[in-house]
Amino acid sequence: MDFEIKKFDELSGEEVYEILKLRSEVFVVEQQCIYDDCDGKDKTSYHLFAKKENKIILYLRILKKGVSYDEISIGRVLVNIEYRSKGLAKQMMKCAIGFIENNLNENRVRISAQQYLLEFYSSLKFVKVSEVYLEDNIPHVEMLYKKV
Repeated sequence: MDFEIKKFDELSGEEVYEILKLRSEVFVVEQQCIYDDCDGKDKTSYHLFAKKENKIILYLRILKKGVSYDEISIGRVLVNIEYRSKGLAKQMMKCAIGFIENNLNENRVRISAQQYLLEFYSSLKFVKVSEVYLEDNIPHVEMLYKKV
């Protein structure tokens, strides 16, 4: 899988459209969650994604320190429903962590993970650092990755 990482102003109009469409399909429609997806954080984030047949099929964003947390964070992690259970999310997260460590020279990453994905993120060496809380009426936990 070939991953692309771009700053917001490097994304084409088509890529922005595809990203927002996919985020809406997964987080608003599939998860039946009404929330403000265009939260102003995209413009200062890195956007990591992969395409198949010119369509974005998986995506996440990397937020700089101080935007959501004191540490760099990863959010909006998703895989198109047709491509799930193929290990692509794990590949994408490893790519993101590698980029953060090697290109941004950071060794800590904080996430707000949906509770049902605790095992997935734990397999990537994220550690639960909060109690369960509701975010947009969905149970979440904060998790922290530290490079050893």
